[in-house]
Amino acid sequence: MKKVVLAYSGGLDTSFCAVYLSKKLGYEVHAVTVNTGGFTNEEIAGIEKRALELGVHSYTCVDAVESYYNTCVKYLIFGNVLKNNTYPLSVSAERTIQAQSIAQYAKNINADAIAHGSTGAGNDQVRFDVIFNVVCPSIEIITPIRDLKLSREAEIEFLKENNIEINFEKALYSINKGLWGTSVGGKETLTSHLNIPEKAYPSPLLKTEDDKTDITLLFKEGELKGINNEIFSHPSQAIQYLEELAKPFAIGRDIHVGDTIVGIKGRVGFEAAAALIILKAHHLLEKHTLSKFQLNLKNQMADWYGSWLHEGLFLDPALRDIEAFFTNTQKNVNGTVHITLLPYRFILNGIESENDLMASKFGSYGEMNLGWSGEDVKGYSKILSNALTIYHQVNAKKITL
Repeated sequence: MKKVVLAYSGGLDTSFCAVYLSKKLGYEVHAVTVNTGGFTNEEIAGIEKRALELGVHSYTCVDAVESYYNTCVKYLIFGNVLKNNTYPLSVSAERTIQAQSIAQYAKNINADAIAHGSTGAGNDQVRFDVIFNVVCPSIEIITPIRDLKLSREAEIEFLKENNIEINFEKALYSINKGLWGTSVGGKETLTSHLNIPEKAYPSPLLKTEDDKTDITLLFKEGELKGINNEIFSHPSQAIQYLEELAKPFAIGRDIHVGDTIVGIKGRVGFEAAAALIILKAHHLLEKHTLSKFQLNLKNQMADWYGSWLHEGLFLDPALRDIEAFFTNTQKNVNGTVHITLLPYRFILNGIESENDLMASKFGSYGEMNLGWSGEDVKGYSKILSNALTIYHQVNAKKITL
């Protein structure tokens, strides 16, 4: 019997795939869930139980939280990456790491095929396919939902015909949770003018203005190492801890509008309290500790990095080159960032760092200069403006009498 590895989440689409691959196509199905921070142990146990009830040959959960951070999230922080200045690429980054884990598992068990439950309407189909084509090009890719163009009702009917009685009530909103944020999709995101209602977000507002909380984030060489007085053994733990602190304030909610891989505009809601706080805090610390041109180049590289990651091209070697550049810029990004959490927002109060380039001994902007004289500035300004002066004099409109 041929073996197929199924990227399995436990939802309707992947449940259909598990039964279809076994009953209709005759495969030995090995279901694999890749946990990138979105599942608790109890949820994983429930997903495993459901998979075995569907008749899969084996079920495996790959814990990829730390590797997800080490290979991807770390560089999103180093680059302060926000797609369209808004979205922390929560799902985009996640799918890339999940696909790599699935592909590697398929290679390890010498699978004949690899399957996922993506439809033909979104970005994920491309992200999975690209990674599979690169990592395991000799393994066949099977996508039943996309290829058969199935409706939700047809999937449920097929499961019933095969004596699978699992309740798949359609939720009003699709929720995808991970280490770097939670996406929220619903009827409002299919429009251009409606906002997502409060009830749709998985983390309700539990705080008031009187509950404002001051916190500190400790960064060492650009990585989040501590929160308040607690030091964490791995930055992914710090991210999860910060998420728990901040989500009762309903921080990090927004809607991203952008160009999809399949060529249409799309909207997706999200909440990413920890991600947005970390990115903004890290960026503030960088503004104090990096040179002007380091910051300038990083902004340009961050746009490329985020775009290529979003498009499913994470394995392009150009991204490894950008990561090396990002890493080299982080040597002096050390210090503590002081933040106040409030309902729906946060305030960056300031930083403390031994690498702070805003050092008073060199002068205070707008107050006192210690490193130059007025005559120095006159000469510098004259030389700086010389090329422009020549241009405008040469090209000035001649006055006709």
